[in-house]
Amino acid sequence: MKRTIAATAFLAASAFAVYAQTATTSPDPETPAVATPDTTNPTAPVQGANSFTEEQARARLEENGYTSVTGLKLDDKGIWQASATKDGKPVTVTLDYQGNIVAN
Repeated sequence: MKRTIAATAFLAASAFAVYAQTATTSPDPETPAVATPDTTNPTAPVQGANSFTEEQARARLEENGYTSVTGLKLDDKGIWQASATKDGKPVTVTLDYQGNIVAN
């Protein structure tokens, strides 16, 4: 009986170890998970659960040169959207969960 329990525990631990070591790959392994001033995911804006608060989203936009940020809303795809001004021109701007900013 003790051997059966030990064998079962060993198999369960082995299965967990294999699962834990399974690597997941991103669509573009050269693009970081979080955008930096020098990098942006080429498929941005990326849909996903967004953890930026409204204040953090506004701050990130402003740190990147956007002014007069208005109508900042988080949509159902996890992307912050707003109207703003950059270089004196009005733009529609988005901010995804990775921190990528896209202006149209």
